[in-house]
Amino acid sequence: MNGEALPSVVADVSLVSLFWHAHWVVKTIMLGLLGCSVWVWAIAIDKLFLYARTRRAMDRFEQAFWSGESIDELYRTLSAKPTHSMAACFVAAMREWKRSFESHSRSFAGLQMRIEKVMNVSIAREIERLDRRLLVLATVGSAGPFVGLFGTVWGIMSSFQSIAASKNTSLAVVAPGIAEALFATAIGLIAAIPATIFYNKFTSEVNRQTQRLEGFADEFSAILSRQIDERT
Repeated sequence: MNGEALPSVVADVSLVSLFWHAHWVVKTIMLGLLGCSVWVWAIAIDKLFLYARTRRAMDRFEQAFWSGESIDELYRTLSAKPTHSMAACFVAAMREWKRSFESHSRSFAGLQMRIEKVMNVSIAREIERLDRRLLVLATVGSAGPFVGLFGTVWGIMSSFQSIAASKNTSLAVVAPGIAEALFATAIGLIAAIPATIFYNKFTSEVNRQTQRLEGFADEFSAILSRQIDERT
């Protein structure tokens, strides 16, 4: 033989090619995971701005509340506009306080309990606002790798069927199919890892802000309790 060259098979293993040649089921899974990844980052960016605004609002309110300004004046200022977080808790308590006095009733029985109740309701609404869509992050973080693994298993099964049909087990034939299958797991991890990190971070942030709200509610309840004792 005069150095006759053997035919070689060059497999295209670029990411676009891996996606394009994957089985339609694997493609659907990949697209779904990519959509989840985009959704995760959209939620994360929204939450980062939301929690930053909430922290600044709490800082401003606490500064105004403890500055010595009249509580009635602060209430009139805040009740004239929509409020959230600590300010909403304060407005709800003051509204119940003033409603009891405007009724000209001389009985303050149960007033303390009603004030604490409205503040608890306000805190629960605020926690619900802060927690909104965190379940999406938890779901993607926990289910993403398994969905990607399902795509990998399906892709490997399809690849083995192609190998059996072609009766060729060379690496050039086997590698692209396996790579396509593993690509689904990689996308699942790309979606799941940030989702898990953001979920843990945001859950910790919600807990910190909840503790600040509950701490203020306890302090303000004690202040109003002293006022009730002075009036009875």
